[in-house]
Amino acid sequence: MSRHVLNDWRPEDPDFWASSGKRIAARNLWISVPNLLLAFSVWMVWSMVVAKLALIGFKFETSQLFWLAALPALSGATLRIFYSFMVPIFGGRRWTALSTLSLVIPALGIGLAVQNPDTPYWVFVTLALLCGLGGGNFASSMSNIGFFYPKAEKGNALALNAGFGNLGVSVMQFAVPLVITLGLFAPVVGAPQIAVDKGVESEIWLQNAGFVWIPFLLASATAAWFGMNDITSAKASFKTQAVIFKRKHNWLMCYLYIGTFGSFIGFSAAFPLLGKTLFPDVNILQIAFLGPLVGAASRALTGWVSDRWGGQNVTQIVFYALIAGVLAVLYSVGAFGGEPVFSLFFASFIWLFFWTGVGNASTFQMIPALVRTDMPRLMPDASPDERRKQSELESAAIVGFSSALGACGGFCIPLAFANSMKATGGPMTALYLFCAFYATCAAVNWVYYARPRSPLNLSLKAAV
Repeated sequence: MSRHVLNDWRPEDPDFWASSGKRIAARNLWISVPNLLLAFSVWMVWSMVVAKLALIGFKFETSQLFWLAALPALSGATLRIFYSFMVPIFGGRRWTALSTLSLVIPALGIGLAVQNPDTPYWVFVTLALLCGLGGGNFASSMSNIGFFYPKAEKGNALALNAGFGNLGVSVMQFAVPLVITLGLFAPVVGAPQIAVDKGVESEIWLQNAGFVWIPFLLASATAAWFGMNDITSAKASFKTQAVIFKRKHNWLMCYLYIGTFGSFIGFSAAFPLLGKTLFPDVNILQIAFLGPLVGAASRALTGWVSDRWGGQNVTQIVFYALIAGVLAVLYSVGAFGGEPVFSLFFASFIWLFFWTGVGNASTFQMIPALVRTDMPRLMPDASPDERRKQSELESAAIVGFSSALGACGGFCIPLAFANSMKATGGPMTALYLFCAFYATCAAVNWVYYARPRSPLNLSLKAAV
């Protein structure tokens, strides 16, 4: 048996956890983080590349650009459905290494395609879809880390993995504007392009937006292969995991996660292009990274709040805050009769990013708690150990699958903005739809989870 395979894994055993379990889990978590961060960087790199294509001579319509920004999310959401079940089948170490290595393909393709202004649109569509490989990685990464931690620390561990992973969006939006101005390795990466912005010409190396990730991807995949572990008890067939499709909570949590993570990834994809379109006199590309940075940080740093107070209660506050944030964005773009104000527009989106991060952490804290609470009813004749194992498998599968449907927001939000801009000349219609959707999410969460007599709140009180 390989030294990378853990045949005896008992995170709920305090002695085992203190003696070796916590150290092994931490190592796997902190190797997982850079792999997931790079996955998000490659997944969302189009949100920056697309905003530059017109400047270097690509004759694409605005609607085509929004489609390019949206397609990686559609692809990533679809792939997450399959990635959700891969860790129990192939093992977390093996799958993390191979899935990270696969991201070299779109990174290399971007670097080659942008150097030729005659590259046809269908090539960019193909590359946008391949970037979705990075989106798929989230489902398998979260599923994998969930197996390593005891229930008391699971919410915070998932929040750290996801939060620092989400940071890849911000890292990418910060790094790309810098690296595309550098020609230090021009003989290797190719000649610069001439960008024309407001009549001013400058040299940029847009290919660096793809090439820059390749050495880091190779290093992280190698670290995963040699440093991570597979857990024997986490092995399961697709058939065993597919029981989640019969679970009501699976579908309800998918709906709520569309509202939280779908908003985070959708706003991340649309924010740079939307701001550039609405406020052309502001160079938003220099500061767009702050939105995803705030969202990623709030996710990573607030997992403990949900562990302490209950994810369902935090989630309820999140959706109220998102409604308020959308109303502020509407005001900032002149929906209520005033003049458009960029400072309010930017601040309102920072608010939205913050609360989507909090909601991402709180919804993922809810999933294992829901499954544990429901397992005695679903398996009345099973032993506690059997219930524990089944709850871990189902929790991991639901975390992955909900992340798949949640990622649909990354496709729907840019598309909603594109259609709203095309039909009315402004984003207001899309924003009103978002506001209504958040209201339904708040209602669903209250009825099933956050009301005082809900099973989750009763179990939380019993634990205290």
